[in-house]
Amino acid sequence: MRDPRLSYAATLAILGSLFAVVFVGLGISPISRPTWLLENLLVVALLVVLAATYRAFPLSRISYTLIFVFLVLHEIGAHYTYSLVPYDEACQRLFGFSPNTLLGLERNHFDRVIHFAYGLLFAYPIREVFLRIADVRGFWGYALPLNVTMSTSMIYELIEWGAAVVFGGELGQAYLGTQGDVWDAHQDMALATLGALVSMGIALGINLALQRDFAAEWADSLRVKQPTPLGEERIARMLEER
Repeated sequence: MRDPRLSYAATLAILGSLFAVVFVGLGISPISRPTWLLENLLVVALLVVLAATYRAFPLSRISYTLIFVFLVLHEIGAHYTYSLVPYDEACQRLFGFSPNTLLGLERNHFDRVIHFAYGLLFAYPIREVFLRIADVRGFWGYALPLNVTMSTSMIYELIEWGAAVVFGGELGQAYLGTQGDVWDAHQDMALATLGALVSMGIALGINLALQRDFAAEWADSLRVKQPTPLGEERIARMLEER
């Protein structure tokens, strides 16, 4: 019988090789080298974490593929700087229509797509971490990944704000990427949340259709496991036990 680990290893090798090509290719002559470097700090940090945890905690091929797709989209944004990605011009050349004109858009919306993609593509890997480490089940297997996606989206907006304050000038504005929209951060977080909702909705639908004990697991996840209050009551009990 064919060893599935070979297919797993081959998948990771292909994804890693393809991303290396994309990273190097889009790293050549970006529109703004300082912006490209800033945009890739978190990418490098993520790759280090994935490499460091590969043997002890390998993710599924689905999770690695979703992360790969997001990183490729991000590298496109990093190459051009997000507000200058020529998606509208490319669509006009290739398909003969302008998405911005069709949808009545007045700004470059590539950053909006990426924030939605973050929620859509990262919620599932986050769910896998919760299921395998925290052993969450039922309702919490969908709610907690959604919450983490929302909170990390908020943290990223704070990072953008901090970078804009520290670096200032054109570099800070290019990294912040508001394009004059005072509600930019709010809309970015809302889109990430929407993407995560779609992702968790898909996972929910698949499990509802295939998991035999879905209803029982869901009900058990909402059952009260600790009937006595915590807080000051728990502190008092711990003091008594000393």
